Amino acid sequence: MKGPLTIIGVALLVLGLISFAYQGITYTKQEKILEVGPLTATKETKKTIPISPVVGGVAVLGGIALLAAGARARR
Repeated sequence: MKGPLTIIGVALLVLGLISFAYQGITYTKQEKILEVGPLTATKETKKTIPISPVVGGVAVLGGIALLAAGARARR
């Protein structure tokens, strides 16, 4: 069985690489603008939460460090 350091290291490495690829989380928000009887007017806006490349780099480096620590612990 893999050690917990190795599993967390792989997860951090994957999340770091994904954050480099996407660089942000985009979602769509619907807002009601006008509601008159059965008629409703809505507005869709796309919003993006930016993810800094520094966060991705730290996650990748942390993942590599945990993988190395997990390999040393198995010896």
